[in-house]
Amino acid sequence: MVDVSAITYDALRVAAEHVLAKVREGKRLGTEDIFILYLGTIVNELKDVRSEVARLEDKIDKTSQRIDETNKRIDETNRRIDEVVKSLSARIDDLAKRIDETNKRIDALQTTLLEIQKLLIELVRSRQQ
Repeated sequence: MVDVSAITYDALRVAAEHVLAKVREGKRLGTEDIFILYLGTIVNELKDVRSEVARLEDKIDKTSQRIDETNKRIDETNRRIDEVVKSLSARIDDLAKRIDETNKRIDALQTTLLEIQKLLIELVRSRQQ
């Protein structure tokens, strides 16, 4: 398939060169000649705009790639954070169990000490009588 825009651009370029030759020769320009120069200006502006659009699209693509890479790093960091949270939660649960066991032992020891105290009080009372 033939690229029509390239053919059109070449035709306009040739026509513009012809008009510029007229200007160099000092010939009078007609309406069509002025229109061709105007179209040439528009085509040049369009080329600049297309170049800028292509540059911006490339920049957007690169930015999107960087965003994707950043998202991957964030996902990996979140995964590692989740692993640390699970590990810490397990350790906290284990520590809580040990604290509960220690509290039970302390309660049992306090009960034993209270019984010993009662026995000592009874012993002291019985000796005093």
